[in-house]
Amino acid sequence: MERTPYGFLLVAAGGFLGAVARHAVDVGVAAALAAAAAGTSPEILGGFPTGAGTLVANVAGSFALGLLLTRASSDRVRLFVGTGALSSFTTYSTFVSDAVALGTPAGAWYVAVSYATGFVAAALGLAAGGWRRR
Repeated sequence: MERTPYGFLLVAAGGFLGAVARHAVDVGVAAALAAAAAGTSPEILGGFPTGAGTLVANVAGSFALGLLLTRASSDRVRLFVGTGALSSFTTYSTFVSDAVALGTPAGAWYVAVSYATGFVAAALGLAAGGWRRR
């Protein structure tokens, strides 16, 4: 990996873009869920919208990271996209916070669904990138 000022700049720029994209996903998913739930009792949704944006971002980021690992043309691309953008686009701290906010039963489902879909998305990203076991 490149441990130069330019490398740090790549990570910082990617991190900024990833964080902004992550916020956009959160806002977009919340708006879509609000529109879909218009006129629906909040109890029907069971609090799930609390972590929906995080789930979408983490699954999409898992896929993108799997694809990146097979297709990145250079260490600089991996720094900018993987270490910078995708690390701030996906988030473990928000994932844990959302799981706790959902409570024990819904939080346990959220964790299970997040891990299952994250692993599947990463595997699909690797497959889409043409990963082969060496």
